[in-house]
Amino acid sequence: MLTLENSLDRRPAETVRIAVSHSANAAQALTDIARQLDGLRTSFILLLVPSRLKPDDLAAALPDKLAETVVYGCTTAGQITSQGYEDAALVALAFPREHFRVASKLFSPLTPLSIAEVVSQTGKMVENFRITPGRKRLALMFCDGLSKQEDLLAAALEAGLKDIPVFGGSAGDGLEFRRTFVLHDGKFHTNAALLLLLETNLSYKGLGFDHFQPTEKRMVVTRAVPEERLVLEINGSPAASEYARLVGVPTDELSPIVFAENPVLVRNRNLYHVRGIQQIHGESGLTFLSAIDDGLLLTLGSGKEILKTLDNSLTVHDDHGDAPDFILGFDCYLRKLEIEHKGLCAEASRQLRKHRVVGFNTYGEQHLGVHVNQTFVGVAFFPPRGEMLP
Repeated sequence: MLTLENSLDRRPAETVRIAVSHSANAAQALTDIARQLDGLRTSFILLLVPSRLKPDDLAAALPDKLAETVVYGCTTAGQITSQGYEDAALVALAFPREHFRVASKLFSPLTPLSIAEVVSQTGKMVENFRITPGRKRLALMFCDGLSKQEDLLAAALEAGLKDIPVFGGSAGDGLEFRRTFVLHDGKFHTNAALLLLLETNLSYKGLGFDHFQPTEKRMVVTRAVPEERLVLEINGSPAASEYARLVGVPTDELSPIVFAENPVLVRNRNLYHVRGIQQIHGESGLTFLSAIDDGLLLTLGSGKEILKTLDNSLTVHDDHGDAPDFILGFDCYLRKLEIEHKGLCAEASRQLRKHRVVGFNTYGEQHLGVHVNQTFVGVAFFPPRGEMLP
């Protein structure tokens, strides 16, 4: 079995088990996963799917390979395993019954999205999933990464969950941007979102960080199609050419790596959130990965040392001074693109191993009611203390 132990000679995780298969055949990959997790008393399994495996093939094999096991999950733009960054790994995180209880809700379809209905259904879910005294709750969100509904959904879920924090990531499709899926009740759903409500006897801390700071270069969205997250004009000029001018590159050299290294930021009180650019639309438009609107003031971002920020931000401890048993990570695919472009993937993977991170690369991240981009969002779970769950 693959666990979170590695060449750094750190102890294996006590509170989660991770199984990995690199098979290109869905049935064989699930067979590998089932063998590695055999005998565990799981509350649920979180399945993180690489783009090379077809969701329909996995769904067809699930009843036979992981029978009588509750499985949730999503498609990804990359995986974080016990080895660090990967692109072709089927990853299964098994959450044991002695530490976790779970309830789930599928929101489908997302378009159109009824905020009032999401708030109402989430509130009822919380009421029906009563907390055990002395234990803690949190929520995980997995959303169709091409639905363009994450901003509204994240805000609605936070309203329905009230004091329960929610963390999550948007499902991916490698770098294809064709279709993304979430897994619930044995089926893969597009135009849908999955909410998991967890109860745990573990202490945890939420994480959310990026590596950008604002510059003096400002821009105003002067023509947009908000429902499509499409910007046609910036500062009264064609969006792509004006962005290229501010960045200092020719328009025809705009690319995913240019977007990754030169994001735009939106200020919310004293905090700046990243609004990632996905791609050029047509000849002069820009498609964004988060909400955009006419009149929105944007600030060009400048990157700090991405590896130093990663290491510092993942260095967390609980009230007893213990490091995390594991960190469930939702890491934007644009961050990984930048890391790969700079030749830093091996060192980044070493840091992810060091800090015991497992998870996936996303098309967007959700952190405490806000949808963001080019951000690492995570939950650090700490070693168990006290009684186990029944």
